[in-house]
Amino acid sequence: MLDAARLARLMPCPVGRAERWAGPLAEAMREFGIDTPVRAAAFLAQVGHESGSLAYLEENLSYGPEALRRTWPARFPTDELARQFARQPERIAERVYGGRLGNGPEGSGDGWRYRGRGLIQLTGRSHYREFGQRLGLPLEARPELLTEPGPAARSAAAYWEARGLNALADAGQFEAITRRINGGLHGQPDRLARWHRARKILGASP
Repeated sequence: MLDAARLARLMPCPVGRAERWAGPLAEAMREFGIDTPVRAAAFLAQVGHESGSLAYLEENLSYGPEALRRTWPARFPTDELARQFARQPERIAERVYGGRLGNGPEGSGDGWRYRGRGLIQLTGRSHYREFGQRLGLPLEARPELLTEPGPAARSAAAYWEARGLNALADAGQFEAITRRINGGLHGQPDRLARWHRARKILGASP
């Protein structure tokens, strides 16, 4: 169902990048039951959006003041505070992720250490611990493993399976999948375009 040429068309992305990812993705999808064209189309559409067509495996936290205020209004309630943190990724990570998601308090280093990584970005010490246990990988001790194709693909597929997204894909509930991954509908037009393309390429169109 998935080879490099098909993946390059589906994402879309350069063939060289697709060659790097086709094997790990195919193996991870088999492992976690993403085993029909309908499931694969939804999974690959979401993964493609989250990773910028398999290009980005680590959260970019280099936000300007306006983006900080818009993205985390409770953490950056004033323009002055946002300006103090702007374009400082490590400080931003500590501010927005410290003291939550299983992380130690702001300044502990956990917010930066356990920032979003992988194809569906795992964020926070508790997620790294949970999916490290599921995958048999030391993700809590070595979070950088999620920037490698095998662990990145497996973590995304494990997240998909653990959060019940195969059932939502079977039911055609793509919006619900986005909400479960994103917490809202950020980037939904791009996700939908990717889904329609993937369904056509994989033969999952109704």
